[in-house]
Amino acid sequence: MRCSDVELLWDEMRSGIEPKSEHVLAHLRRCKTCQHAYEQNEGVAYCLTCLPIVEPPQHLVPKILDHIKSMRQHYRSGVADHLARIASPLGNLHVAWRDTGITFLGIARDEDDDAAVAIIEHRLSRPVRICEPPAWVTGAVRAFFTTWRADLERVDISELSPFERSALHKAAEIPPGEVRSYGWIARELGAPNAARAVGQVMARNPIALFFPCHRVVDSNGALHNYAYGIDVKARILALEGYVGSGAAASDPIGAKVRA
Repeated sequence: MRCSDVELLWDEMRSGIEPKSEHVLAHLRRCKTCQHAYEQNEGVAYCLTCLPIVEPPQHLVPKILDHIKSMRQHYRSGVADHLARIASPLGNLHVAWRDTGITFLGIARDEDDDAAVAIIEHRLSRPVRICEPPAWVTGAVRAFFTTWRADLERVDISELSPFERSALHKAAEIPPGEVRSYGWIARELGAPNAARAVGQVMARNPIALFFPCHRVVDSNGALHNYAYGIDVKARILALEGYVGSGAAASDPIGAKVRA
């Protein structure tokens, strides 16, 4: 298990939906870097529990209760996204969709269908059900691996915040075979100090590949983190024609496509 795997499973372990906590704990016992990150996260969590409970402003209480009620009704209403495994050059992909577009795309690990459903329901905060993918979904996936560009008319990220949507769409402007930094995206969005926030958006990207967070690197041109592992990130970039880390180091704002 790699550090990036631990980061992805951390929240899932806390929620109890991924039966791999022993793997995470075994990694923590060996990895000093993750031990330090764990201590920091636990410290923040402890400090949060020590904060006094503050009553929300009275004028917001009805709005908060209405929002909670609507979300609960939506989740329990049986309205579910569809989910399928689709083969790709990177292995099996998990793809979720509804009538308005693709809502989730991730690279499958070794989880079974029940575990995959639990993980994706947790990510989307609504139920999903397994079924056969329609032609437009499989076509969108196959087209990406032909052109390395996604048809963004086929995706639905309407439930994300405006900043999240803007950051993901800006990442989609990065040409195949090139990279840009988190800071570049932040500057393009008119928020030059928001590089860290951009990194968080990329880490929680619900539609990997189509919104190519694998083309986003740190300010030194290093590939940095990737939810599915640095080796997978490097493999995707190589398939797209990315020159490599040497070019990125000299030009972190965009290594060119190999001739």
